[in-house]
Amino acid sequence: MIDIALIREKPEWVKEQLRKRFDDIAVARVDTILALDKQRRDLIVESETLQAERNKLNKQMGRFRGNKQLSKAAMNGVAARIVSAIEGKDYATALELMSNPPADVEGDEGALDRLSEALRGMGDRVNALSAELEKVDAELRENHLWIPNLLQPTVKIGASSEENTVVYTEGDLPKFDFTPKPHWEIGPELDVIDFERGVKLSGTRFYVLKGMGARLQRALINFCLDRHSANGFTELYVPFIVKEEALYGAGQFPKFRNDMFVDQDAQLYLLPTAEVAITNLHRDEILEADQLPLYYVANTPCWRREATSAGRDVRGIKRVHQFQKVEMYKLTTPESSNAEHEAMFEQAADLLRALKLPFRKLELCTGDTGFGMSKTYDIEAWAAGSNEWLEVSSVSNAEAFQARRAMIRYRPAAGAKPEYVHTLNGSGLAMPRVIITILENYQQADGSVIVPEVLRPYLGGIEVIRK
Repeated sequence: MIDIALIREKPEWVKEQLRKRFDDIAVARVDTILALDKQRRDLIVESETLQAERNKLNKQMGRFRGNKQLSKAAMNGVAARIVSAIEGKDYATALELMSNPPADVEGDEGALDRLSEALRGMGDRVNALSAELEKVDAELRENHLWIPNLLQPTVKIGASSEENTVVYTEGDLPKFDFTPKPHWEIGPELDVIDFERGVKLSGTRFYVLKGMGARLQRALINFCLDRHSANGFTELYVPFIVKEEALYGAGQFPKFRNDMFVDQDAQLYLLPTAEVAITNLHRDEILEADQLPLYYVANTPCWRREATSAGRDVRGIKRVHQFQKVEMYKLTTPESSNAEHEAMFEQAADLLRALKLPFRKLELCTGDTGFGMSKTYDIEAWAAGSNEWLEVSSVSNAEAFQARRAMIRYRPAAGAKPEYVHTLNGSGLAMPRVIITILENYQQADGSVIVPEVLRPYLGGIEVIRK
């Protein structure tokens, strides 16, 4: 989340930044947050003030009742005046009357009992204020959690993916002396993808990789993990199900709650991406400066309840409910996060260079940048049979957005005040679409598919996939 102090101090500037995302609902929430924040602070002041005054009066009450110099009538008279002062919220006068009670007043015999009730009433009011504060806190947090990250100034203003910028294209598109086929034809013909049995097992948008299809995916995963490990990333094996707070910490909740697969009884959620688990590795921790940067990489299945569509993405394995992804993740200092972002892009791009797959670099515009990210690059690889560019990696800088939610901090120096780390994540790579590009770009006229050279050691030297 973004710093609430920034919303307090520069609300109009924050609104202007959110308008760049074309998110009118978030803009409106800024005023709601300000109102709730003021209400919260007023409740805290009232509650703390009332509790302090009640403590003073309670402390003095024993001395007042034990005052031997006052007649019973005078004590009741003073008690009546104290009750009147408490009811008028004149606590200074009430305390003064208790501490230095006049002896020349009289009142009814029930005044002392009313005084005890008045003090209990102050306690009841404190409890009521606490309950009201808890409610306001929850409402404030809910609205705050719906505010997306602020974008870096360099991000181009644009409403949709149509306005993303192609930074460059690298690699030659393959040329064929035959009409290249899409993977949804190649896969079944080579008996490496079984769509029908995937649907039979689990429904639409599920599939089975078979034989060399499954081996090809395993080879890709191992290739990616080995490359990242060589670049200093620590490989992780993380749980594939996480608690709700992990999804809040990573910025997935509340916005993407409906996209998740969940075990309702256990209230555990299947990972939408390894990013969620890795973000929360250091939740509620304070790191030392010399521990940063931290580089992590993990291969996990990812589950997403992709919305049903009648578009092109329905065919094949371009958009599915379950897929494997190797995820890179970095925790850095704020000063180094932009440089680490550029480096992470290159680490993903180098995989495609090694696979000899043509790709292009996209810089996402404001309207297409993810909810929790300040800046994102996408890598799209060319799929010759589908005749389109497919996203195979998304590399983003979240800055302090996730760290503030998950309370991940570091000390810039010994004894220094902790600051939030910056977090970055990037696909390295997402398997289904890389498999698509290999099958479609490396296909041959006889229906076979050449195995990229860098993957052959992972496949026992196999050079061609044949039926």
